[in-house]
Amino acid sequence: MKMLFSSTPFLFWFLPSVLILYFIVSNKLKNAVLLLSSLFFYGWGEPRYVVWMVLAIIMGYMFGRLMDRFRKEPTISKILLVLSISSSLAMLGYFKYVDFFIGNFNAMTGLSVPLLQITLPIGISFYTFQILSYTIDVYRGDVVVQKNPIDLATYVALFPQLIAGPIVRYSDIANQLKKRTHSFKKTALGMRRFIIGLGKKIMIANLLGELCNIFRESDNKSVLFFWLYAVAYSLHIYFDFSGYSDMAIGLGKIFGFNFLENFHYPYISASITEFWRRWHISLGSWFRDYIYIPLGGNRVSAFRHLFNIFLVWMLTGFWHGAAWNFIVWGLYFAILLIIEKLWLFHYLKKSRILSHVYVMTLVIISFVIFDAVSMGQAFSYIKAMFGAGGYSLISAEFLYYLRSYGVVLILAMIGATPLPQKLWNRVSATSVGGNVMILVEPLAISALLVVCTAYLIDGSYNPFLYFRF
Repeated sequence: MKMLFSSTPFLFWFLPSVLILYFIVSNKLKNAVLLLSSLFFYGWGEPRYVVWMVLAIIMGYMFGRLMDRFRKEPTISKILLVLSISSSLAMLGYFKYVDFFIGNFNAMTGLSVPLLQITLPIGISFYTFQILSYTIDVYRGDVVVQKNPIDLATYVALFPQLIAGPIVRYSDIANQLKKRTHSFKKTALGMRRFIIGLGKKIMIANLLGELCNIFRESDNKSVLFFWLYAVAYSLHIYFDFSGYSDMAIGLGKIFGFNFLENFHYPYISASITEFWRRWHISLGSWFRDYIYIPLGGNRVSAFRHLFNIFLVWMLTGFWHGAAWNFIVWGLYFAILLIIEKLWLFHYLKKSRILSHVYVMTLVIISFVIFDAVSMGQAFSYIKAMFGAGGYSLISAEFLYYLRSYGVVLILAMIGATPLPQKLWNRVSATSVGGNVMILVEPLAISALLVVCTAYLIDGSYNPFLYFRF
């Protein structure tokens, strides 16, 4: 069984034990404590895959040191870079994509090559990209090579962001690996951020996930029930993933690290371009800096520019999963981004309201594709949403679940905007409000932790989507 941040073993056994050990050892041993804790955390659910992660770290360390040693030999250094990238991608490809390619090969040839049915190691997409960014940056000379294997391994295996990101660049925390500050204020901020993320995960994402499961199993679907599912799933995946990112950033602060933000209210966007500047920021910037710009970005011919966009977004979709719906999902956004660049962006500026409706409609449709088990199901769902599936407009089951989950849906919609934070800041800025908040905030955060714990002890629905990526 995998260890989740949103689980009682993590909250009340693993994390307290790590914190006690971490803060009683000297600064020289803190990274070693984090590394051993991270390996234990990773091995809790998949002990055999710890070996593969350690092997990936060793290869990243060795290639980094060799590229630094042969820096004055461009040919040798480039060969080492190619070997480093190839070995990392080969490991990722073997575990994540080999059955996809075998299945498609069988479909095209009519053969029956048996699938390997390999279990996907958790977090492999994230730590592979972190190793790649490190070795590429060493080759470019953007970072100083890490000579301490413990420090590099700590960077790659760091459990707060290992399984779900954000994708942390080595350049962003290189100095923090050597020296970082710890304070009561920073720890308090980290705990606050972690508990808020936990609340988003347990109190919103999990409940919306239940609604999505109910829809999938329902035999009484209607057009509006399809839309209810699509809206619920779009909010579910946002609060699930952004909640985990909040928890990772909060844990990072507790241990002295400052991770970059991964989400910035993407559902208030007025264009698809803006949406992707706000959604999974670390992944978008990774593909921009290590794929799009090296290919020439937009400083090439028009045809090559379009090719670059399609390639990057096909890879973005494929990164999320080894299935055609993920590839189509990525290409869907590529087409939308190209349309905006060539024609639509000018018109989107004229009306923020219409632009927002446009974005949310297309994003909701995109997540129907994302969640589908096949492209056939995706197309059937989308057709049904627009009345082409032979379903009635409304059903008793839709009305029942709309009433049952209406409150959490409204809270999710409001929570996906900056409004709660703005109200909090405005009240805190007043003299009276500020004094009240000093008392209310710790009580509210503590109450949220108690309620989340009660849900966990009750054994409620508690999956995590990004384990499969």
